[in-house]
Amino acid sequence: MVRIFAFILGGALIVAGPVWLAAHLAQSASVDGALARVHGEVFTLDSHVDIPPTYTRTPDVDPGLRTGMQVDLPKMEEGGLDAAFFIVYVGQTARTMENYARATVDALVKFDAIHAMTDVLYPDLIGLAATPDDVRRIHGEGRKVAVIGIENGYVIGKDISRIADFYERGARYMTLAHVGHNDIADSSMPRLDLGDAPAEHGGLSAFGRDVVAEMNRVGMMVDISHISRDAMMQALELSAAPVIASHSATMVLADHPRNLDDDQMRAISAKGGVAQMVAFSSYVKIDPARTMAGIQLRNSIAQAQGAARFSYLAHGKLPAFVAGMAEINRLHPRASLSEFIDHIDHAVSVMGIDHVGISSDFEGGGGVIGWNNAAETANVTAELLARGYAQEDIAKLWGGNILRVWAEVDVVAQRLQSNSG
Repeated sequence: MVRIFAFILGGALIVAGPVWLAAHLAQSASVDGALARVHGEVFTLDSHVDIPPTYTRTPDVDPGLRTGMQVDLPKMEEGGLDAAFFIVYVGQTARTMENYARATVDALVKFDAIHAMTDVLYPDLIGLAATPDDVRRIHGEGRKVAVIGIENGYVIGKDISRIADFYERGARYMTLAHVGHNDIADSSMPRLDLGDAPAEHGGLSAFGRDVVAEMNRVGMMVDISHISRDAMMQALELSAAPVIASHSATMVLADHPRNLDDDQMRAISAKGGVAQMVAFSSYVKIDPARTMAGIQLRNSIAQAQGAARFSYLAHGKLPAFVAGMAEINRLHPRASLSEFIDHIDHAVSVMGIDHVGISSDFEGGGGVIGWNNAAETANVTAELLARGYAQEDIAKLWGGNILRVWAEVDVVAQRLQSNSG
């Protein structure tokens, strides 16, 4: 029996018989086969994945289990995500000696949790990399790869010796500041509740300049995401090594203070660095109504929890927040995967293919429709293929570029250490 299929294309009713259908299915199989081949061969690294303070300690945040987290080992396997920078993040608080000490303790909790995942709980499934060669070796052994990044230099307080200490614990990049100024740098988003002026240091502080030099010396990548434009440009000029933006998007497509303008991106690429485009809806697409609804929801959750400020890590899984976000997403949809890839396209057009990468900011508020957890990682590769990116270029975006920068940072560190010795 011959079946006739009808569908709508461009507003017209199309009637298709077996010949068309066979060709269509063959084409679909070819596309699916190309995606499976490319995604399977390309090494995929997400440069920014947050973890909760209780990471590895309870079943709901056990990375070896399928959890409610956006990234766990089963989802990484399902989506073909090979590696991630797992983030030691501590939020900004008032700069007191007591809070400096607390921030360091909170950072060590997360360092320990990442080491527990790789060294104790699941060493057969995931390994911790200290060098780009480690990344390749662990991946070659068929395991997932973990790397550690620090978000917010506040964790060192005013003690520059913490940089070498955290490097020895595995940290391979540090974001100089987060939301709110710290003793290192001005933030792109001052904290009015902490008394921040629009700018405090005029970019980097004198201490911040020393921090950049010490990061160069030990071999820790300088991350300029989150910091002010002045601080970013000063860090770029001072650094003896290329710098990274671990999770930012482009300002020309979304005018947000967290994003990078074209001049900033050109400066990063001229220095040999890389800008990792981030799939964070609010940075990908400006939607004032969604933004206001989100602010109101977050403030109400923080108030109900008796907290001074909302935290995705502390409050993001609360039923009231989950339900509230579901309603916001219904009324004001998040940015799409296609809109996220638009940022990659623009960054490549400005910086060149050798200076752009990919990040999610999962568990820190990241996620777009189509890439909302690690299990959907292949969708990113599919969209890049659909836009005509060659496999070689996709490999650069998915990890090759940031591994190159990391290797160059290591070379600079070796030279600086040799010269000082």
